[in-house]
Amino acid sequence: MDIEALRDKTIVMLGKPRAFSEEEFASQLEVHNITVVQKPADSSRFVLEGRLLTPHERDLFNELYATGKYEFLEIESFEQALAESINEDVLLMSLTLSRNKERLMAFIKNRHISDRLFFKLLRMHNFAEEDFFENDANRDVTAALIERFYENIERNHNVQFATTGLIHLVAQTNNSKLLETIANLPPTQKHPKLQTLLATHPSTPMDVLKRYLLQNNAQVVEAMACNSKLDHTLAKEMMSQKHLAQLIAQHIDLDGEMFALLRPYAQELACNESLDETMQRALLMVEDEEVAKGLAGNSATTQEILDKLHASHAHLLPVIVTNPNVNNTLLETAKQDGNLHPYITQNPCASQELLQELYETGVHETLVHLAQNPATPVDILYQLQLDSRYERYVRTNEAFGKHIQTNNIGWL
Repeated sequence: MDIEALRDKTIVMLGKPRAFSEEEFASQLEVHNITVVQKPADSSRFVLEGRLLTPHERDLFNELYATGKYEFLEIESFEQALAESINEDVLLMSLTLSRNKERLMAFIKNRHISDRLFFKLLRMHNFAEEDFFENDANRDVTAALIERFYENIERNHNVQFATTGLIHLVAQTNNSKLLETIANLPPTQKHPKLQTLLATHPSTPMDVLKRYLLQNNAQVVEAMACNSKLDHTLAKEMMSQKHLAQLIAQHIDLDGEMFALLRPYAQELACNESLDETMQRALLMVEDEEVAKGLAGNSATTQEILDKLHASHAHLLPVIVTNPNVNNTLLETAKQDGNLHPYITQNPCASQELLQELYETGVHETLVHLAQNPATPVDILYQLQLDSRYERYVRTNEAFGKHIQTNNIGWL
């Protein structure tokens, strides 16, 4: 809807605004010189249907509709257009000068304002050194933040009223501006788990990570060392401490320079999922059992390298058959050994036919891993969840959870 097309027009409004307070709604209409009346006038050809129509207003609405003379507007799209037309600089200056907390809160709760404006308004709220839900104002602001950005919030009732809602929000988003905003909220400093999650998140902005490094909180800095997208400049600064260098070697996205710098930590590098084949070959030449084991279990390890590992380290076959890149022929051969079944059923790329065959063995340890494997046929998962020994494994199987949500059938 183009709000400017309604400038200088008279609108018949039935009911009340939804996202704006009545006072704010009137103020925004005044900006566009839009006149609102409760009864039709000669100059009005628009009817705006708000919320909470009285019986009288509903009758009038039906009468006006029956005439065919009016264009009907819906309050949701109308308020969206109003919100999009707000001059952000003027609003921010007005709120700063007036210090009107109620008006600030109303805008923070308004779902129609842009995310950009929302973040600016959020910075204006004073948390008063209290926690996210420690007072009514903080609770309302935090709830508005979670409700705005939380995915599928309709499936998670009341999640906006718990700190776990923020933790889940951080885990599910890739919005770097949102992560920066949460990191800068004063109550975040009271929640180590939230800080460590932000420190490990690949989309957390570098400025936030720089601040965490300066603050030198050991738990948060260690979490940073596990961030795959950690800036290499920061990584080099942290590598002076051996335990941090070991974590960085295992997790950071590698390039040639970082691989060379971290070569003293070959065991940790062998587990790094950003290894390219050249790096894998270099590590394969290291005569170290732990390095070989790390490569065998690394989902980045190529089929060629896995075949070489199998040839030179046959005892690592239980690890190799769990690798999603393993040769299918090797899996078929390995299934002849019943001792390898619990390992094969951990492979997320094993064929459904092979997993079906291993399911039919009925061996407990094999079934435990089948219940957790996202590649397991859904029919088998349904059967396994009926057994109390495997039910909790099926419930935490991400693939099965997505199946349930997609089909919207709930848990049996």
